[in-house]
Order: sequence, then structure tokens, then C-alpha cells
Amino acid sequence: MSEHRRKPPQPQGGGRAAARRGASGASGAPSGRRAAPRDATGSPSSPSAPSSYGPGAPGGEERPYGGRAEARRAARNGSVGGGGGRRRAAENAGRGRGRGRGHEPAKKRFIDYPRAGKFGARRWLPSWRLVTGLFIGFLGSMLAVIGIAYALVEVPEVAKAAKAQNNVYYWADGSQMVATGGETNRQIIKYADIPRAMRNAVISAENKTFNKDKGVDPMGIARAVVNMAKGGQTQGGSTITQQYVKNARLDDQSQTFTRKFKELFISIKVGREVSKEDIMAGYLNTAYYGRNAYGIQAAARAYFGEDAEDLNPSQCALLATVLKGATYYDPAGYPEIDPAASRDANTERAKKRWKWILDEEVKDGRLSAEVRNKYTKFPKLESPRSNVKLSGQIGYLVSLAKAYVINNSDGKITAGQLEQGGYEIHTTFDKKKVKQLEDAVEKVRKAKIKPKLRPDKDTHVQFGGASVNPNSGAIEAIYGGEDATKHFTNNADTTGAQVGSTYKPFVLAAAFKNGVRSKTGGEIQGDGTRTIVDPKSKFSGKNKLKIKNYDDTVWQDKDGKEWLQTNDGQQSYNPPSYMIDLREAMRESVNSAYVQLGMDVGLDKVKAAAMDAGLKDDKSMAGATYPSFSLGTSSPSAIRMAGAYATFADQGKQRDPFSVKEVKKEGETVYQHDTQVKSPFSPEVANNVTDVLKTVVEKGTGTSAQLPGRQVAGKTGTTDGNKSAWFVGYTPQLSTAISMYRLDDDENNSKREFLEMFGTGGEKKIHGASFPAQIWQDYMEEALKGQRAIPFPEPGPIGEIVGDIPPPSPTPTEEPEPSDSPSPTPTETESSDPPEPTESPDPTESCKPWDPRCEDDGGVTDGGSDNGGADGGPGGESPPPTGQPNGGNGNGGNNGNDNEGGLFVGPTG
Repeated sequence: MSEHRRKPPQPQGGGRAAARRGASGASGAPSGRRAAPRDATGSPSSPSAPSSYGPGAPGGEERPYGGRAEARRAARNGSVGGGGGRRRAAENAGRGRGRGRGHEPAKKRFIDYPRAGKFGARRWLPSWRLVTGLFIGFLGSMLAVIGIAYALVEVPEVAKAAKAQNNVYYWADGSQMVATGGETNRQIIKYADIPRAMRNAVISAENKTFNKDKGVDPMGIARAVVNMAKGGQTQGGSTITQQYVKNARLDDQSQTFTRKFKELFISIKVGREVSKEDIMAGYLNTAYYGRNAYGIQAAARAYFGEDAEDLNPSQCALLATVLKGATYYDPAGYPEIDPAASRDANTERAKKRWKWILDEEVKDGRLSAEVRNKYTKFPKLESPRSNVKLSGQIGYLVSLAKAYVINNSDGKITAGQLEQGGYEIHTTFDKKKVKQLEDAVEKVRKAKIKPKLRPDKDTHVQFGGASVNPNSGAIEAIYGGEDATKHFTNNADTTGAQVGSTYKPFVLAAAFKNGVRSKTGGEIQGDGTRTIVDPKSKFSGKNKLKIKNYDDTVWQDKDGKEWLQTNDGQQSYNPPSYMIDLREAMRESVNSAYVQLGMDVGLDKVKAAAMDAGLKDDKSMAGATYPSFSLGTSSPSAIRMAGAYATFADQGKQRDPFSVKEVKKEGETVYQHDTQVKSPFSPEVANNVTDVLKTVVEKGTGTSAQLPGRQVAGKTGTTDGNKSAWFVGYTPQLSTAISMYRLDDDENNSKREFLEMFGTGGEKKIHGASFPAQIWQDYMEEALKGQRAIPFPEPGPIGEIVGDIPPPSPTPTEEPEPSDSPSPTPTETESSDPPEPTESPDPTESCKPWDPRCEDDGGVTDGGSDNGGADGGPGGESPPPTGQPNGGNGNGGNNGNDNEGGLFVGPTG
């Protein structure tokens, strides 16, 4: 009844449409309709549902619903009558609607998606038939593509890449220096001449299934695809066949998906059509082994000085090791390319893999355990530089330029690409200056260094040098050693030799830039009040000075030990006050004054000033935790020192040293140097540093570096223990650093021990003022010949004088009486009691052994390691403090240089 109340009942005749149908029936025309479905009407037992569709209706037959309106009414009637639910009525109405209008059933689709007759989420969920069909179709398509690709691909001939071209290096003036890097060091040999031990080593190390596989490793390919899909580094061919194809058959060495796809199909075809013997010979003859050696024969000569056919299993295992990547597995090391590729690190990696390969050969049955046990000692290697074209300084220049390109081309030129050759590398090296620097070193070496005469003093003597243009940063000359084919390490690069007092200008620059900290007065900065100093500022020049923090508290290490700073020759300066200004202290290289200045400025500021000038915060930079940091416990390269002093030469403008101007390939420029200029120091700071360093050369420790008619600024440096000596100096046109040290640097010596130079060259002791300054003067005089002498800029006033003790004022009187008599004679007390008049040595004298005036508080012991550490560590019987004080490079701590032996003493009182 509620349904009737909501909507008036329809006319018994079924409405106008029914009336028309009824009229048609009354005229005797056939209705043309089929019987309605059984469930199309409401329940016949429902008396409340008027049935115009039952047997009693006009026409005497059941009829289907005629449209949507009737379907909706049927749904309502069904709900009222209870004979069927709305859903069923709607479904029946749908079926009736389709047939009632005379439509044929819907045709089946080839791909039933979205799925017909399904509702909701099921409509969009593909059937298993659909999934299976699509998978089979995809597989079939892929197989068809693979088949077509395999049929179309051809095995190319050996590519030009397998005959690596030379790289051509040019001098700064554009003339050719050397052509090297490719086919000049290759010799193809036959399969029969390749030792079985080499073939076995490579198979065990790289491709155990080589003799059985078809040229590819499906698992390796899957890993490469997944890695590329993740955006990671692309992987190379994992089988020997794939590596051979990559090295010898493809000109394109790019790591792209297209090239990898091409490499895959060529590898499959090569694996099926080329014999295993030809593949193995081709791979070993085209692979790069490092040391500019392409192919097994060149590698055998480069590493062992033997022919390939004479190699033993141990040597073959080593060559199989470097095939993994010579940069990181050649025991000689390539630190100029990557600091992680140092000689020690490479040797460790190479030994581990060499041993593993031999063990794998035993495991694989390719080497007997009896033979394996004969090779427990790592094979002895030849010098890495065997190419006669790289003899003299050329090898060092090429090595430096090559490393610069790899490290500064932003990935445009990789080590692998450079190994393939074809590049024109235009360097900054001045041919004439390189020769002049070499001549200056050899002049001293021939005249003074006599290994046969003094075998215990003059062996293992090394010199290094570098010359940088202050106005551009271009490295114009280096001296890397006697001969690049005999001495591998480039002495112009980082060697571990500490720089000593040549570090003091950075302390002075920090004091001019940041000032010294003080309790009162001065400009307030983040870490307290500061006062910019004047070169006339005074600090104590007393020997064995007790070093203090800036707040006058005594500096102590973590064990409570104090620091007593000694001076060269145990000298104290300017008694009785012992106060010395910064100019004089630099001129005489007074350690105590500059160690205390560094503490007052802050060692962090000193380190920052050194880095601002151009030094790097890497393994060569010592830790700034001990007072001796200001005395040069760091070990930067000669190139970096020359570049840092060049910053002062150009009034505070800093440029990183560089060795390559431009790189071309096939006429196109692929790299060009872009000079970045920074200004870490103001002209006032830089010019005042220069003015103080001029004093060193004019009338200080650096007088042997004077250039007639030219202004020179520079600094000497000598480490305590006499293990290294430096002179670094500059004119406005050129900055040059010269180092000297003794180091057993043979590639087969893992100790790399720095040796003392007492007695070297017939000298009692080697100072920066001796051989290094002499070499500097000889070279610079020739290098600047014909150039106009340019004076340094006049320094402007800077800072204020700190530490000055004013002279005592006369005792005030109310009315002083004028007198013509001279000043009164000092009283007996005043004249007879100067501070320690008999205990302090004369500043002009050096202490003699057992001189009571130079008594030692517990003695000076070695405070560093054998790798460049200098003497002057903890006093008494106390051991050196842990990690003291070099920051991570293993060069050892130096408790002072220029005989800068800082003493540790136990807590007093």
C-alpha cells in the first residue's frame, strides 16, 4: 500500500503504448511478439500487483518488458511482491530489453578486455587465458626479433681500437713533445706462443666456463640489464668472448644500451663461428695491461723484461690480475690518477688477487698443488717506465698531464678512453724551462752527490721541483727525478717529504688576515676578541719556550704533557727580553716565535690560510692538533707549494696549478681549461707577507737564492732529523719550489723510509739554504733571463704592534733638576743580575755537544714515523702521543722542523 501511495497506479491497459498494441491486436494484426520470460512478471500470487501482462490481458499472452521504464517498474513491483529481488529483476529486464528490441546477442571479442559480463574490479582483472596469450605472444615476438638480429649481424673485422692509436703531447709553444699511448708498444703473437699457464690463469680468474659456453653468460647479462635499469654503472662483458669483442671488434667503446646490445649478438656469433683458440689469442693480444702495454707480449716485457712464452705460472697470475684494471692492480701505483691507487694500496690488492688466482687454478684442476706451492713469493717486477720515448723528464710530464686530463675533464675523457689513444694533449710545459730546471738539479747532483765515495750518505738522494706562473696558474716546469724509466715516483708530486719552515708564511698570513686572540681589546670575532698584527709585533724567541694557549694557560696534550719549543742550534734570541719581531723571526727562522704565533692565531686559522693559498686538505695535510703544525709537519707536493706561494706573488689571487690547456680528438676540442680565480687574501695581507719574505732572501737564511737585479721573496725549510730540506721562492713572474730528501723509493721496497742527510754531499747538515736554494737560484736565473725585472708592490700598513715592551720611563719627580752630568751608573743589582746571562748561548753560535748552556730537559726523541717524520718528540722517557700529529697520511708527526724539535715534558710542580 505504501507503493500505491507513493505513485498512482498505472492504467490497466498498460499505458498509451499498451493501448496502441491493443488496438493493433483488435484489428486482427498479429502481435509479432514472443512469450515473455517466465520470471518477467511479478508474483502471480500477489493480489496487490495489478497484472496487465497476465493471461487475462488483451491478446491473451505474456509479453516481455518493453523498455527501461518497464524494467524499472518491474524492479519496483518485484520488491513489493517479494517474488524476486531488484537485482534479478534488473538482470531479467536487461535480457528482455535486448531481445525485446530485436537485437542479436553481442559478438565475442578477440581480446576480451575489459571483460564482458563482469562487474566492478572483476571487469578489469585479466583472465588467465589473456595473460597466457599475451606472454606467449611476447615471447614469440622476442624470439623473432632475436632471430632476425642474429641473422643480420655480421662479425666485424678487428677494429682500429685494437690497434690503439697514439696520444700526441705538445709543449706550451705547440711543438710536439712525444707521441705515446698506443700501437708503439704492441706485438701480436700466435696462440702457440702464449703459455698455457696464462690461458689457465685467465680462465680461472674470469670465465671458468670458457671452453664450454657459447660466448655469453646469461646470468651476467641479467645482472647488467638490471643494473642499467636501476641507473647504475653499466657492466662490461662478463665472458672472455665478450671482452674480446669489446676490445677488438668494436670501434665504439661507449657504455650505452645500443652498444651493449650489439656486443651481445656479435659475441654469440663469434662464440659459434670463431674457434676458442682464436678468441683466447685475440683477447690476450688486444687487452690493456697498464704501463702502456697492449697485448701479452708487451705486458711481459713491461712487467718482467721477458718474452711471453717464458713466463711462469706466478708471473701469468700477476698479468691476469692487472687485467682486472691496471690503475688499481699494478703494484707500481697510479696516485696521480686516484689517491686510492697508491703503490701500497695497489700492491695489497694485487697480492691478494694474485694469490686467489693461483688457488683458483688448483681448485679448477688447472694447476697442481705441488706446482702452486713453489710460488709463495710475489714476483719481482721491472720498472714501470720502459718506453725509451718516456725517458728523462718526458715520462713525468706525460704522467702528470695524463692524470690531470682524467681528473679534470668531468668524465668526458676516462682512463680507458685515453688508453685507446687518438687525443692531442696541449700542455703548459715550457720546453726550455724544463731543461733548465733539470740542468740546475744535475749540476748539484754531479758536483756534490757521490754515492760511490759516500755510500752511506749519498745513496737514495732525491730532488723534486716545480715552477708555476703566478699570473695564470700554469705549471711551466717540473723535475720529477733522474729518469722516468729508472725512477718511477714523480718527485714534483706528493712524496711524503715534510716542508718544514716553508710553512711559516701561512702562519704569518693567518695572523695578518685573522689577527691574534686576546683577552681584551681588538675586534670581536666568533671565537673571541682579535687584533690584526703588524710585522713589527713581537713574540718570544727563547729556546725551549713553554708554549701557551692564547689565554696564557700552558698548552698540554691529552696526557697532561707540556710543550717546550726548541730553535735551530738551540739558540735563544735577543736576551734578556728574548722578544723578537715577526720580520726578524721569519728572517732567522725562529721556531718558538712562530709556534706561539700559531697558537695565538689558532691552528685552525693557520690550516685555513694554507688551504686558501692553494694547499689541499688531503692526506698530505697534517692534523692541526699540535703546536708543531705551524712548523710544517704537512707534506704537500712541490707543485702545490709553488702554487701556494704564487698566491702571495699575485697579491692574494689564487689559481689552482694546471698542466693541460686543451685536449682535441679528430680536430674537435673535447676539453679546455677554464681558470678560476679566487681572492682569499687582500693585497695588504699578501704584499706584507711578500715584504717579510723579501727580508729572508736579502739578509736572512735565504741569501744564497738572491738574483742580481731582481727582487726575490722566499723561505727555507729544514726538518728536524735532517730528513728533508726545501726552498720555495718567487718573483712577480715565476714561483718555484725545490725539495731534497733521501728516500729508498725502489718499487720493490715497501718501507719507503726517509733517511737522515747528515753528511750528505759532504755537508755537515743539509739546510734549505744549501743545495735547494742553490738549485733554485741557478734555475731561476736562467728561466728569467731576458725578462724585465719587476719589483714587488709596496706593502700598505697593516694591523698594530702587539707584544712590544715599552722602554721603562724615568722615575717621576715633582721638579726634576736639570743636570749636565750623564745618566747615573746602574746599580750593582741592576748590572749584575740580568736574566740568565751565563745560561743562554750566544745567538750567533750553535751549541756544541755537552755544552752546559744547551742542557736538554730530558732529551729530544723521534716524534714521527720513518715516512718523513722528523725528530723532536716527547722528552724524557715518555712515548710519542698517539697519532701525533700528522692528520692521516702516515707521514709521521714532526715535533718541529728546522731542528724544530718540540719537547714534551711532564706536568710541572
